[in-house]
Amino acid sequence: MSTAAAATGRVRWPVVLAYGAPGVGAGYMYLLVNLYVMKFSTDVLLIAPAVMGIIFSVSRVWDAISDPVVGYLSDRTKSRFGRRRTWILASVVPIAAVFVMVFAPPEALGNAGRIAWMATAIIGFYSVMTVFLVPHLSLGAELSEDYHERSRLFGMRHAAFTIGSILALASMQALILAEQEGEAAVRETTFALALLASAVMTAALLCSVPALKERPDFQGRVTENPFRAFADVWRNVHARLLIVVTFIENIGSAAIGVLTLYVMQYVVGAPWWSPLVILSYMFPSAASVPIWLPLSRRFGKVRLWMFSMVLTGLSFGGMFVLPFLDTVELRLVTIFVLAFFAGLAAGAGGTIGPSVQGDVIDYDEHLTGERKEGSYFATWNFVYKSAMGVMLALTGFVLQASGFVPNQEQTMTVQLAMVSLYGLFPLVCYAVGAALFSRFKLDEQAHAEIRAQLDLKTA
Repeated sequence: MSTAAAATGRVRWPVVLAYGAPGVGAGYMYLLVNLYVMKFSTDVLLIAPAVMGIIFSVSRVWDAISDPVVGYLSDRTKSRFGRRRTWILASVVPIAAVFVMVFAPPEALGNAGRIAWMATAIIGFYSVMTVFLVPHLSLGAELSEDYHERSRLFGMRHAAFTIGSILALASMQALILAEQEGEAAVRETTFALALLASAVMTAALLCSVPALKERPDFQGRVTENPFRAFADVWRNVHARLLIVVTFIENIGSAAIGVLTLYVMQYVVGAPWWSPLVILSYMFPSAASVPIWLPLSRRFGKVRLWMFSMVLTGLSFGGMFVLPFLDTVELRLVTIFVLAFFAGLAAGAGGTIGPSVQGDVIDYDEHLTGERKEGSYFATWNFVYKSAMGVMLALTGFVLQASGFVPNQEQTMTVQLAMVSLYGLFPLVCYAVGAALFSRFKLDEQAHAEIRAQLDLKTA
């Protein structure tokens, strides 16, 4: 069987598991850094919050540069290990070292030294994770050219990332308990967790890479001009539509991530339930992947992704009623139920979205004869991070304009501002995204026609 033919058949379960396995460590690391490093830096290391805000902002700006660079360079890589696996292997030691560095600043450092250490560690962490994430996403689109097999691969990846995030939530509980014992206990706990996570991530990467075989005929099939490569992404009509939809959709989802803790404290009135609310979102997101795979075969990936957008919008749109409910208990029941359905929808989006993006890359090959998965996934990553940045700025402005006062009971005006951003804004964004995505024409039949022409050229 030819390499091309093999790529279109059913992907063996060991390969699917090997592709997803590193996601557990990556999901754990990302969520722990995003949820806890700010608190660790301000409360334990005594670094000013504004300074940490600047460090995180710089890391986001740097991401906007590093993602396209890594994506394009991985497209251009020629190696006997493959274009993507070479970069994934190169990330193994740096990821482990930098993640430990984030949680292990020497106690002897002064304030300036701690700031420099954390700036280096945080920017370094996001940099080395880019070295892993962009090639890993790109590899998922290469492991199979089959319309539905890609969904299995990306579904496993989504489930693994979510499982890692759930484990990070469990670690948060250990860190909260350590905080009651003092700074030394927090340092000891974070260091132990960082060592364990780094060891697990290293083992997963080293064990998975040998099982992930790449297409040698894909090497050397990309333009030498990086600007032309990204211009091709924008000229691809299907990719251009996905870029717009992804930006709108992720502005909505960014509001969810930014405001959950605020809503639980100031609207629901039960901040101690926050981890369980987040868990009620994450668990169905991972557990529902096996449900969405057969449904995508029956109803089509495009229609199913549109359905997930609508369900997400309705689930979070329902959060707008929270300030009008009389009791904490009723607000808790409401947010748990809505978070559950939002998690179900997220499972569909995380499974189907990257799979559809892989199909769009096949269309690019049909137009240009090139294989530049790295450039495409780097573009979508950039759009996602840009949407997050826009939403962070908008959230700060809206909270300040509404009269938000930290650690105080909020007025109805502030609560309505919060649930408008948390519920109505995502509802509008996902509704617009679904309406635009209804114009997407690269369905299973269209993809089959493109693959037939590509396979004919290969033959």
